[in-house]
This record gives sequence, structure tokens and C-alpha cells, in this order.
Amino acid sequence: MFQTLHETVEYIKRKNDNFQPEIGIILGTGLGGLVNEIDVEFSMMYSNIPNFPISTLEFHSGKLIFGTLKGKRVVAMQGRLHYYEGYSMQQITFPVRVMKALGIQYLFVSNAAGSLNSDFKKGDLMVISDHINLQPESPLRGINDADLGPRFPDMSQPYHKGLIGKAIQIAAHEGISCHQGVYVSVTGPNLETKAEYRYLRIIGGDAVGMSTVPEVIVANHMSIPVFAISVLTDEGFPEVLFPVSLEEILATARMAEPKMTKILSQLIAQL
Repeated sequence: MFQTLHETVEYIKRKNDNFQPEIGIILGTGLGGLVNEIDVEFSMMYSNIPNFPISTLEFHSGKLIFGTLKGKRVVAMQGRLHYYEGYSMQQITFPVRVMKALGIQYLFVSNAAGSLNSDFKKGDLMVISDHINLQPESPLRGINDADLGPRFPDMSQPYHKGLIGKAIQIAAHEGISCHQGVYVSVTGPNLETKAEYRYLRIIGGDAVGMSTVPEVIVANHMSIPVFAISVLTDEGFPEVLFPVSLEEILATARMAEPKMTKILSQLIAQL
């Protein structure tokens, strides 16, 4: 891991004249518009970066963006990676390792998710306050590198309480419908059955998605404060469940994205 990480980081540093980002951003499905708020200095295709996994989804750009947002130096992943694409957990989370080695002090994560809580409607936002991991394995499985983090990292506060509080205040001030809740991470790529949605709600989930938790685990392993937010793009309510298409999910994400962008931009400005 160390040798691979060193090779990737050194390549990026040679290409970008040692630009040192303060904040890492992972943009979820249909949520790449935040890039328009970044004063971009340069970008790199994943396919051109040594050891970097390539996004296989046609609606994910697969590009690493470097620039300034609200006066802060950022590196943004325009297109994330998923376990269901066939990658290992270590490959999915490798970009977080790279961003930490480049110098980030905070990680901001967004995703599209399905609502499990009947009080949380399609098009609303949900700040993630905790999560339930139903992915098949941990990205920390295997030999631990103590230079990266401890063998048994604490996960009692995976999401930064101070950032959560500020985000909720920003949303209230802007009149944006934004909840706090528990995110359940599943493998995908299929959506859930009625019985599965019911189960996920019973065990404490407010929203369900196919990402985020592996990256958050690795960020906590390396002591990076995390803020994460979901755009609720569909409703997994068993009693009134209707089929949903990818096109509908992407359309809802695009509609709600400006609200998410406003919260993230103002939150970053306050750091």
C-alpha cells in the first residue's frame, strides 16, 4: 500500500506543481455540479493517474479536480467508485488515501440515496449523523499499516458534530428542507425489495445507498474529520412502493443539487 500510494501521490505532485489541497470532496451520482463553483486550476482523468481505479459508470466523469472554492484549496472527485463495479474495498477507498497524502484536513462526501423515513421526502436533503454498514467487508481488512492509522479505529463519532450543526443552521437560514439521519450502505447495484426496505427501516435506517461508508471508514482510520450529505432521490416506503428508474433518480438529483451545493459551499467557507 505504501509504495503504491507514494507512486500515485508523487505523480500528481509532479503534474500540479505541488498544489496542496485543504479539503477533499467526493461527489455522488448526479451531483457533480459543485465543480461549477470551483475556480479550477487543473484536472486529471482517473485513467491518467497511476494505480487510480477508473469509474465504469457512464454518468460519472472520472476526473480529479483541483482548485479553489470559497477561498479554500480543494480536490474534488467528479465521479466516485463503487463496490458493485467490481473493485475491492481497498481500491474504492484508495482515492481517500491519496487525498490525505496530498494534505487534506477535511473530507466532504455527497451521495444520492433512497428515503426510508416517511417524514423524509424525495428531493429533500439529509445530513448523515451516523451509518449502518451492510457492505460485505471492511476496507481495513488485511494487514494494517500503522503509518496510515490504528488497527482498531474508533467509530463512535464517524461524522463531525460541529460540521453537522453548522450545516443544519445554514439549511434553516436558507429555507432548505434538510434532515439529520442514519445512512445504510448496501452493495447494490439492484434497488431493494419491499421486505428489504422494511428491514432497513426497522434496524434504524433513514436512507439507503450504495456508497459513502467505505470512504468514511478509511477517513476515520486516518483521523480526517468527515461531513456527509445525501440527496434523497426516491422513496423506499413498502406500503406505497413504485418502480423507479435511473433516469428518475438522476432527474431528482439534478433538481435538488443546487440546494446541496449551497450548503456545502457555505459550510466550506466557514472552515
